Amino acid sequence: MTDIFLLLGSNLGNRIKYLEKAVDLIDTSISRVVSKSSYYETSAWGNTDQPDFINQAISLQSNILPMKLLESIWSIESNLERSRGSKWGARTIDIDILLYGSAIINMPDLNIPHKLLQERRFVLVPLNEIAPDFKHPLLNKTVKELLHQLTDDLSVKKLENYY
Repeated sequence: MTDIFLLLGSNLGNRIKYLEKAVDLIDTSISRVVSKSSYYETSAWGNTDQPDFINQAISLQSNILPMKLLESIWSIESNLERSRGSKWGARTIDIDILLYGSAIINMPDLNIPHKLLQERRFVLVPLNEIAPDFKHPLLNKTVKELLHQLTDDLSVKKLENYY
């Protein structure tokens, strides 16, 4: 079984509900979700003129092939009303493959580890909550080390009360 780490994000509609539905669909159609981070609210990154995101990191253990995983994720996003418009635009759900064990994959539609993982606080904070000692296969640093050396100063706020 391979340790797989995903980042979920939503900034349209009932953001928590979209994240919960995505986790449920991942759990039933891809593989059992092993762990989930807390919810974190952040300003949009890249295209900043849009609503704030809520993000959550999750982990799975599966033998699903990376391209099949990506296809399954696209299906879940489509099921949850994701429309692919502008780059870094607002969305009901976004699911990114961050890490797939120690795999290194560079294909037109799939890059593992995620190319910007080490540059984004909104990714590293929730990932650090569930996998602080997991090593980035290219950088050979743990998630905790990557977070510690991060220069991104985007505010990432843990949501304590979200119901």
